[in-house]
Amino acid sequence: MPIELKIPAVGESITEVQISEWLKAEGDSVKQDEPVAVIDSEKTTFDLPASHAGKLVKILHQAGETVAVGTVVAHLKAEGGAAKAEPAPEKTPAKSEAKSVSEPKSKKPQPAEKPKTEKAQPAEPEPENPKGTSEEESAPEAPKAEPKAAPVTESKAADLKASPPVAKPKTPADPEEDVVPMSMLRRTVARRLVEAQQSMAMLTTFNEVDMSAVQTLRKEQQENFEKQHQVKLGLMSFFVKAAVDALKKFPQLNAEVRGDNIVYRNHFDMGVAIATERGLVVPVLRHAERLGFAELEKAIADFAMRAREGKLKPDELDGGTFTITNGGAFGSLLSTPIINPPQAGILGMHTIQERPVAVQGQVVIRPMMYVALTYDHRIVDGREAVLFLRRIKETIEIPARMLIEV
Repeated sequence: MPIELKIPAVGESITEVQISEWLKAEGDSVKQDEPVAVIDSEKTTFDLPASHAGKLVKILHQAGETVAVGTVVAHLKAEGGAAKAEPAPEKTPAKSEAKSVSEPKSKKPQPAEKPKTEKAQPAEPEPENPKGTSEEESAPEAPKAEPKAAPVTESKAADLKASPPVAKPKTPADPEEDVVPMSMLRRTVARRLVEAQQSMAMLTTFNEVDMSAVQTLRKEQQENFEKQHQVKLGLMSFFVKAAVDALKKFPQLNAEVRGDNIVYRNHFDMGVAIATERGLVVPVLRHAERLGFAELEKAIADFAMRAREGKLKPDELDGGTFTITNGGAFGSLLSTPIINPPQAGILGMHTIQERPVAVQGQVVIRPMMYVALTYDHRIVDGREAVLFLRRIKETIEIPARMLIEV
């Protein structure tokens, strides 16, 4: 009996998934827990592992197909079962071949068998046939070949006389465009972004942050921090800390609209946007207010690694009360991020660029970053949004405020 490879449950709200690609072909050997396919859901992309070691004998649903959770998509043959099953078919033909070879020696009534082969051969001519048979078959073949060749030659000549050569029609061999179906993850992201723009009154406000203090702190403490915690001290943990601090002072940005009500949350689950080849994912740092710098950096690094490997769990992407996205990782100088519904705000970080700024009446060169806050104007007024972003700026420029909470 083949082993059924089924689509596992990937979250309460997810009922169907899309097969993105098969990593193994029919006949390939697989190890237990080795990924055999990449599966897209509306929240994340994940690998489908082999439940047993053995061979992939049958693929039932091809890449690009959408299937329900629990569907059998392939059959495996277990390693032990394959080893036992193979010797039996090999021995049976060996015995029958031995009999067929020995029988002509003892029984020599071959003439009785020849007529049978001669009658069967006209459908499949071979050089072993008698001369008479091969000549009778080759004679009708010649006239068949000539009429086929003649019309082709005449049509070509007629075409050349009738009109000059024309451009060949486009063939699939050299298309001018590729049509690729959107992954389920990409379709979901697209739908949610459009819904956000249609259902929210989104507005963006900007500010700029002097990153000198954070850069100096990171440079001074990086070696000790990495030695003690086995992770680098990055920028994101500073902004997560600063965002939690600002959200405590401006709770409208940690709220959501639910019907005719505003729901204010007393916990801070921070979504961190991560770009992958398959699309944008936003894993959530649960209760970020309880996490230290090392815990934040380890969690963010783990999310980033597993997001690119397609190993994030659906429940790690659920919820979130506020989101931070870092377009600066790709060199973005300025942008207007789109809110991740039903949240009320999203903070956009950008690239750090040395610029001349005025400090105490003097023009100096400082590492500056533009920051952007997009907010839902239905529940967040402009005043709260501007003050929230100014609080982020002040906290990043004086990191000690994160420790003494002023």
